[in-house]
Amino acid sequence: MLVQTFRLLPLIALRRLHHSCSRSTRQTLQWTGGRSTAASRVLTSMDPEVPATGPAPTPEPALSSECGPEGPPPVGLLPGETVVKEGKASILFPSANEVFYNPVQEFNRDLTCAVITEFAREVLAQRGVRLAVPGEKERVVVSLAEEASEADAQADEANGAVEPAAIAAAGEKCEHGLRVLEGLAASGLRSVRFALEVPGLQSITANDFSAKAAALIGRNAEYNGVSHLLQASCKDASMLMYEMRGKKARYDVIDLDPYGSPACFLDAAVQAVSEGGLLCITCTDMAVMAGNSGETCYSKYGSISIKARYCHEMALRIILHSLDQRAAVYQRYIQPLLSVSVDFYIRVFVRVFTGQATVKNSASKQALIFNCVGCGSFHMQRMGRRTSNGKHMKYSAATGPPVGPECEHCGQRHQMGGPLWAEPIHDSAFVQKVLSAVSGNPSRFGTSKRIEGMLSMVTEELEDVPLYYTVDSLSSTIHCNTPPLLQFRSALLHAGHRVSLSHACKNAIKTDAPPAAIWDVMRCWEKMNPVKREKLSPTSPAFKILSAEPSLQACFTVREDANPQSRKRHLTRFQENPQAFWGPKARAKVGGCVSSDLQDKRKKFQNKRKHQITDASQMKNFPCKKFRQGTCSHGDSCCYSHEPEEHKMD
Repeated sequence: MLVQTFRLLPLIALRRLHHSCSRSTRQTLQWTGGRSTAASRVLTSMDPEVPATGPAPTPEPALSSECGPEGPPPVGLLPGETVVKEGKASILFPSANEVFYNPVQEFNRDLTCAVITEFAREVLAQRGVRLAVPGEKERVVVSLAEEASEADAQADEANGAVEPAAIAAAGEKCEHGLRVLEGLAASGLRSVRFALEVPGLQSITANDFSAKAAALIGRNAEYNGVSHLLQASCKDASMLMYEMRGKKARYDVIDLDPYGSPACFLDAAVQAVSEGGLLCITCTDMAVMAGNSGETCYSKYGSISIKARYCHEMALRIILHSLDQRAAVYQRYIQPLLSVSVDFYIRVFVRVFTGQATVKNSASKQALIFNCVGCGSFHMQRMGRRTSNGKHMKYSAATGPPVGPECEHCGQRHQMGGPLWAEPIHDSAFVQKVLSAVSGNPSRFGTSKRIEGMLSMVTEELEDVPLYYTVDSLSSTIHCNTPPLLQFRSALLHAGHRVSLSHACKNAIKTDAPPAAIWDVMRCWEKMNPVKREKLSPTSPAFKILSAEPSLQACFTVREDANPQSRKRHLTRFQENPQAFWGPKARAKVGGCVSSDLQDKRKKFQNKRKHQITDASQMKNFPCKKFRQGTCSHGDSCCYSHEPEEHKMD
């Protein structure tokens, strides 16, 4: 009897832990990719669940928690706990029945590890430290002439060359390394992966507002043997960053991956990152930034979003504008390294510098956008203008607008959005370094193929061309057949314009061609594939666009350079649905519990057309909306129910 009582104690404590979990937006019991959620999915490649009374699993050699018959591991598994493995990390979760894991977010974490590694390589090279990346082949430089080697050696002695650079390995503390902060750590998986996979780190602070999450982070750090690198923190993320905004206390890398908008953390983040430091920001409120709620977007990011085909890249430019605007208040400015729109979220990596002279360029880097509601043509309007006056730079207000009251192509009105970031959103040299490192060491990450495909597309994008068109939207506007992507790209190339694809959309076209040239190409395509113009309304955009004759004769002969290398090599560029309901999940609820009827609600309120009711008697189970409003005239013969909902519940 006494033995059974002791066995029940851990289970009782675990249930109390579940019950007392706070309403924080960063719950530790439901976690999806560094964000607290109420539902997610378990990877098929995940380790099997550990039974409550079974032994702990034997971890990889890198872990210091091997369990055997002689005794329990340093951090033992509680009854019902599950170990989830990703990369080199093994993370403990409180209950096998409440482990939710989104496989899409693995790409986010893999890409972050790759970017931080290359950032550390650049920064630590200036401090005399060389990184030893797991699985990466050492670069050997062979001299072709002994005379050149002797000359180089004499030059090094004359310049006072120092001893060979120190080597920093993953999992080891580097005294001259980077200080990393994960502000919203939840279970700490991302921080544990940093400690085990990214070399050149001095310390990692994994913070979460929930005390239960902070305790679990500490257990996970000990379970993975990285307690010497990773420290758990239980503070408000903004207050923690405000406390560390002193020049000597700032972090070299700050990673923020909240549930929803990161707007409330951006002001503290741009102050707490060191000079030339790296900010890694994730936004999952894509609907707000893509035009579904422009006023909400303005309240959070200081920019109006509009509904358009280029909404995914517009979301990237809105968050970059918001970061630059907040940084300018403190005489700081940003330099984007990599900005990607992935699935239902966006991820940006920017460096932050200080410089009053450069901050003056901030206004000229932002732009307003005028989007036609009829044909989708858009025009950019810079917020400021800078002109070189000898050794000095003159700043003045921009002139505009670039459009008239009505669209010159279809006669419809314009929507105005922005301001948004109008400069390049990638650093091509840095992206190429990350791409070379990932492609040269594909076994390092589980999503290496997709990282290689996406970064390859990023390197092929036109840097100085904001936003894009989509071929299907152009053909939909004039109600014609959609031209093949290669033929449309070839027509623009034949006309003397530059063109590229976009990583944010499969059928996107980024080009420096003006809207007039694009519609000329579509007019030429329509002549080859005519539409029934008698069915077009005289006031429709299609009628007005097709009424004008093209000023150029488009050539649709496919060119060799119309097909980029990433497309020729059939690289994995876009995510395929790994399983049902893999998208963003609901926010965690009180106590960390998951609503068991989540899928039932989805089945009830979605896919109605796929499961239409054919039996009229079943319609009596649904209330009559018109009866509720007092406008139903069918009476008892109505096929819907007129009973009060309270009576039906009884």
